Amino acid sequence: MNPVVIAVAITGSVPRKKDNPAVPVTPAEQVGSTREAYEAGASLVHIHVRSDDETPSSDPELFRQVQEGVRQLCPSMIVQFSTGGRGRDPSQRGNALNLKPDMASLSTGSVNFPTIVYANHATLVEDLARRMKEFGVRPEIEIFDLSHLHGARRLADRGLLDERPHIQFVMGVQNALPAEERLLDILLAEAKYLFPACTWTAAGIGRHQAQVMEWALARRADAVRTGLEDNIRITKDRLAASNAELVALAADAVRRHGRRVATADEARAILALKPAHGTQAP
Repeated sequence: MNPVVIAVAITGSVPRKKDNPAVPVTPAEQVGSTREAYEAGASLVHIHVRSDDETPSSDPELFRQVQEGVRQLCPSMIVQFSTGGRGRDPSQRGNALNLKPDMASLSTGSVNFPTIVYANHATLVEDLARRMKEFGVRPEIEIFDLSHLHGARRLADRGLLDERPHIQFVMGVQNALPAEERLLDILLAEAKYLFPACTWTAAGIGRHQAQVMEWALARRADAVRTGLEDNIRITKDRLAASNAELVALAADAVRRHGRRVATADEARAILALKPAHGTQAP
């Protein structure tokens, strides 16, 4: 059975404690929530950090605290920082890359979100890609539109991205890509045309989380994504109790599709990452 990476996006930049008290905000809460998710089967953690008032932050010290805690309590788990832009000064979005997380998200184009334009100017994208390359941070290419795949191809043609990128299709954001199965087929075909060796995953936002996961697993995705950043509910009437509860549901979906949950060391191999310090390649 081919293993599947489970990525958990623990916090994000939008949900607040008032929306779901389980959303982890402080570094200590984030580390604790990640440990629970790791024990439930997550092998990659996607990290945003927040200020004391719960607004999005780019403070490297907060990223450092979360990264150190995760590396201490979750052996070999892949640490992925967000360089996303909601509520963050573009000039600050790459400030924590010198901490050398294993991975970082990289959006390769702009897109409409419900109340803002998520702006990713070509010069900003290039700068983030250069800094990731400088610090040995592997990008996860965030795709909110078909054109963003071609933005990634241009980065590769300039030597800023290798020929085996990890690509994530984000579906269900209002005003951006709808969560429709036929669109996933179009996106996946184009990704494989441009990057035949790529690995890939798909994230469904809100009520689309479980459905998009099913579509991805049916198409033999290398990874799936879950977590309170994308979806704070189990059902329409019940909030998720934790990131771990969402990870457990993802693990059940993986097994239903005749596959198994990847260990953290297997996840590193699948996503072309070096083994964690003190471990051997699987």
